[in-house]
Amino acid sequence: MKLDILAFGAHPDDVELSCSGVLAKEVKSGKKVGIIDLTQGEMGTRGSKELRMQEAQKAAEIIGASVRNNLMFRDAFITNDEAHQLKIIEQIREYKPEIVFCNAVDDRHIDHGKASKLVSDACFLSGLRKLVTTYKNEEQEAWRPKLVYHYIQWKEIEPDVVVDISDSIHQKIDAVKAYASQFYSPNSKEPKTPISSANFLDSVGYRARNLGRIIGVEYAEGFTVERYPAVNSIFDLI
Repeated sequence: MKLDILAFGAHPDDVELSCSGVLAKEVKSGKKVGIIDLTQGEMGTRGSKELRMQEAQKAAEIIGASVRNNLMFRDAFITNDEAHQLKIIEQIREYKPEIVFCNAVDDRHIDHGKASKLVSDACFLSGLRKLVTTYKNEEQEAWRPKLVYHYIQWKEIEPDVVVDISDSIHQKIDAVKAYASQFYSPNSKEPKTPISSANFLDSVGYRARNLGRIIGVEYAEGFTVERYPAVNSIFDLI
């Protein structure tokens, strides 16, 4: 299956928190999107890896993703080496996305920055024809995505591109709330974490609202880029 956008996240819920509004918006416009979680989030303080897998599938349905896979890398110990790169290359070559989304270039969780560079490097390597990979017993063709965008997570990184998600903000919030084990619940008996507060859950909305304010819409998501954005006409920026 060929996808238009393939979004990678170090942990289940990274994609939902950061770029699910854009994914849901593009699904509504007829595009096909997929999500690849690198780990099961098994080192997380709250919940369990089994529960998070269930929550991830529920969130994928809310977004409208055609595919959601988990590469089962070791949570908190992601490494940018050949073995990890090849696993990601297999996914890129299998789904041939035009655009790849990946973790923030720098963030509070050490996995995020490492996953960001890992996926970016794999996107380049995936275009090398002499690098042979086999997936599902078939040799794969080389494929390099046209664009790699890094979404924004805990840290306030200044975006290079901001996308209107006003029509999909409710799907984004619902997709985040699908992770009931991780985020604010007044009746939860789980230990408190930096992302389990009511303030953090509210921040998903007010960060999107603030990015929307910057571009004159209600809600938006931001990304950093690896090369200059290009447009056919200066009027495309209006």
